Amino acid sequence: MTIRVVVADDQELVRSGFAMILDVQEDIEVVAEVGDGAAALEAVARLSPDVALLDVRMPVLDGIEACRAITARSACRTVMLTTFDSDEYVYEALHAGASGFLLKDVRRDDLVHAVRVVAAGESLLAPSVARRLIEEYTAATARPSLPAFAADRLEVLTARERETLLHLGRGLSNAEIAAALVVSEHTVKSHVGNVLAKLGLRDRIQAVICAYETGLIAAGTPSGE
Repeated sequence: MTIRVVVADDQELVRSGFAMILDVQEDIEVVAEVGDGAAALEAVARLSPDVALLDVRMPVLDGIEACRAITARSACRTVMLTTFDSDEYVYEALHAGASGFLLKDVRRDDLVHAVRVVAAGESLLAPSVARRLIEEYTAATARPSLPAFAADRLEVLTARERETLLHLGRGLSNAEIAAALVVSEHTVKSHVGNVLAKLGLRDRIQAVICAYETGLIAAGTPSGE
């Protein structure tokens, strides 16, 4: 099955470069290249792609608002294109429904892998990108305009499910969680599914946000602790 992708970035060289890398893959087809968020919305509505790559900062409609609208109106999953040192709105993008993040200088193989992972229904939690961003933007800085996860939400989880959420918050893969809990990956998949269902979370990225916002993990805590 071919993965259909829309690439949205106001920098022509960036979007054309990403499009070329993706389009040569046998299982990926770039169905549109656009330069702003409004055009991305139109392309998603017209072409029904599986994945949209969205620059965080775009004219007409920024990537965050485009992400929010795309998530609300379609089954298309979104990956945000960001420059970690300069973007101030990544936390908002998480709440808008982004399924992953890529740095603009992403390696070719990592770009292709990210599209495939997100298209398969998973979220992209690269430790070098997503966890650092989440830790920074869920730190002490108050963001009252955004909904937060209250600590008492975790009361619906079993002890093992709380452990699973803890490891999800630290960015561990299913295999790593299985090793930590000394169980099979199949069991971990069940625990992850239960955590997402009980807490009403869309994917692993929302699970990471939840782990920080409920205080299960303190922002800034090293992933290995």
